[in-house]
Amino acid sequence: MAQSPSSDSPQISKQNFLYPRGRYYGKFTPEYLAFNANLQEFAQKVSYVSALETGGKISSEQAYQQVRSLWKQLKHTKESLGIGQAKPPNT
Repeated sequence: MAQSPSSDSPQISKQNFLYPRGRYYGKFTPEYLAFNANLQEFAQKVSYVSALETGGKISSEQAYQQVRSLWKQLKHTKESLGIGQAKPPNT
């Protein structure tokens, strides 16, 4: 007997296809997990921009500006989460 798909199933399947997520294997902290999710989103969006430029849908300059904007967003996220900053020693 075949299972009947839920009403959300096609939408979830579409989301998983368009925005795949990999597992997080690093040291677990909420900040690292959030940054990892943002990093994966950045990589996916850069891939889309690259494909649009390669396909001739946007110019090289537009692609550069979009990737630069995405990079600035990722950098801001990293800084706001405190990733890579020295932590004060425990006293």
